[in-house]
Amino acid sequence: MGVDSEDLLVRRAAFDRLNVLRDSFGDVLPRDEPVRGFQFDGRQVAFLSQRGIFKPAILRTIPLSIYTAAPKPGRVPPYEDQLSDEGLLLYKYFQNDPQHRDNVGLRAAISTRTPIVYFYGITPGQYFATWPVYVVADDPGSLTFTIAMADPQVLGADLQPMVDPVLNRSYFQSVTTRRIHQGAFSKRVMAAYRRACAICRLKEAQLIDAAHILPDRHPRGEPIVQNGLALCKLHHAAFDANLFGIRPDRRIEVSARILGETDGPMLRHGLQEIHDANLVEPVSTDLRPRADLLEERFVLFQEAS
Repeated sequence: MGVDSEDLLVRRAAFDRLNVLRDSFGDVLPRDEPVRGFQFDGRQVAFLSQRGIFKPAILRTIPLSIYTAAPKPGRVPPYEDQLSDEGLLLYKYFQNDPQHRDNVGLRAAISTRTPIVYFYGITPGQYFATWPVYVVADDPGSLTFTIAMADPQVLGADLQPMVDPVLNRSYFQSVTTRRIHQGAFSKRVMAAYRRACAICRLKEAQLIDAAHILPDRHPRGEPIVQNGLALCKLHHAAFDANLFGIRPDRRIEVSARILGETDGPMLRHGLQEIHDANLVEPVSTDLRPRADLLEERFVLFQEAS
C-alpha cells in the first residue's frame, strides 16, 4: 500500500520547497521558514506547528512533520534520550494517548511507508530539517513510535524508499545516528564559537570543524556544546592525535615531542606557539567547555604523550 495521489503531490511540493530552502540557508532553517511553509495549488501550507505532530488541513490522515524543541543551554538534546538500542529515533506519542488523532495518523504512515519531515531545534528559533523519515514501528506499551531517517536520494518517484527499511535496517541506523549525533551537535558548536577556531581564531568557515572533547564513542561523550570545540582542520587533527591537550584551566599544553622538533613555519606557528595559550571560549558561560570533561580528556593526552 502506497501514498495516495493527492497526498503524494503535497509531499513532493513540500520536499521541493525544503530543497530550495536548504540551498538558501543550509541545513539550519530560521523559524519563519518552516512556519511560512510552501505553496500548493494556490494555498499556503505550513510545515509545522507547536503540536509536535503536524498534519495540515490539506492532508487527509497522515501528518506532514514531527518536531522536537531545542534543548535548554547545558542540557542534552531531548532526542538523545530517545535513541533506541538499534540507533533509531524513539518519538513519544502526543499527549500519551494512543487514540489521539495525531498518533493515529502517524501510525497510519507505517503500512503506507509515507515519508514525513523531522524538524529538531538547534537553538530557539532555528530548526534542523531532515527528510525523508519513516515511521517503522509503534509501541503502545512505551507510548513511542520508532523513526528511521534516510537520505533524499533513496526516494523513488512515488516517494517510496528504494532501500527497504526492514531489510536494510543498518542503512537507516547509520543515517539516523549521523543526523542526530553529528548534525545538530555540529551546528550548535559552530554557533557557540561563532564559526571561529578556539585555538587560532581562524574564521574561514570551510576550514572549521566541530570537535568533541571526549569522543562520541566515549561513555561520557555526550553531543552537547559543553563537550565540543570549534577547531580549524589543523588543530582538530592535532587535538585528535594528542599533539596538544587542554587543561581544565583552559590553557593549552603542547606535547613535549612537538615542542622539541625543528621544522618549518607551520609547526612553529601552528603548534609550538600555541603552547600555554588560553582557549578562546563562547561568550555564554553556559556553553563553555566543562572542566570535568577537559580534565578527563587531558589525562588521555598525558597518557599518550
